[in-house]
Amino acid sequence: MASNAQKNNDNVDIQIDGYGQDDFEGDIDEEEAELQYGSTSSGRRRWFSKELRCMMYGFGDDQNPYTESVDLLEDLVIEYVTDMTHKAMEIGRQGRVQVEDLVFLVRKDARKYARIKDLLTMNEELKKARKAFDAEKYQGT
Repeated sequence: MASNAQKNNDNVDIQIDGYGQDDFEGDIDEEEAELQYGSTSSGRRRWFSKELRCMMYGFGDDQNPYTESVDLLEDLVIEYVTDMTHKAMEIGRQGRVQVEDLVFLVRKDARKYARIKDLLTMNEELKKARKAFDAEKYQGT
């Protein structure tokens, strides 16, 4: 998986497989985005609020956790992802984030390393299944 990231002040714009952050937003204006994603008093959008609320509920929190708790958790997630992205950009090919770089960074944390290996294995199995399904689909017609 080829991912690029470039640093702009304290923000990190991530481009994954040729898609930038703008490619995922669709044609929504600022007002719609604020309603859909939420925002903070500093004006920063909240991208993961819905997912974090579901995860918090799944891990035993209230079904509707406090907004402050979700915002704090999102700040921690964004800080972690930004930090890991910057570290990954410093190793391997300069200015590029590759899967191997992330694996290298978590190699000493057994739980994270095992999870990455599981996800990568599952990704390969899904690719093979899609390829087999596509081959079967084209042969059948």
